[in-house]
Amino acid sequence: MPDWGTSLVHCLALGDKAFVVLDTGHHAPGTNIEFIVAQLLRLGRLGAFDFNSRFYADDDLIVGAADPYQLFRIMNEIVIAGALRPDSGVNFMLDQCHNIEDKIPGQIRSIMNVQEATAKALLVDREALAGAQTAGDVLGANGVLMDAYNTDVRPLLAELREQHGLAPDPLKAFLATDYLATIARERVGGQQAGWGA
Repeated sequence: MPDWGTSLVHCLALGDKAFVVLDTGHHAPGTNIEFIVAQLLRLGRLGAFDFNSRFYADDDLIVGAADPYQLFRIMNEIVIAGALRPDSGVNFMLDQCHNIEDKIPGQIRSIMNVQEATAKALLVDREALAGAQTAGDVLGANGVLMDAYNTDVRPLLAELREQHGLAPDPLKAFLATDYLATIARERVGGQQAGWGA
């Protein structure tokens, strides 16, 4: 679809089982993606995300690489609407084309960026934000969001991973393996995957 509005119109015509998949790398520069997220959540029509980022071409960057604050604002809308709950019906996916960095480390970095943005969104002082919004205090509301955004959540996420028996730094743990070299050796002379074009 050319844009989220067209996708929504099609979904409305198709019925209650049709939902919009929002691709964060398919928008014109400067698009307020978090507003689109909020509207689709309000209408109950956000079905999924294809998380990526773009600067030169579609899907060419790691999630949050071009504008990490925008990723935080998107996750903030998801938290506000309760769309992190497993029963929310909103699915989260990565849709990226890594051209410079290795694909698996690029995917791991993207996941870590989404986790960090989500953790920061969960830290927003909702009561203080609501108070500032009700009072029309734009600077106060911005301050509440910036306080959460500027919080370093990496140590907390590392601790959470360790509590679940995972490496505190997934990228470092992966790079310490020889998996990339192993699969490169194993695939020499193999058939390249593709769409058959």
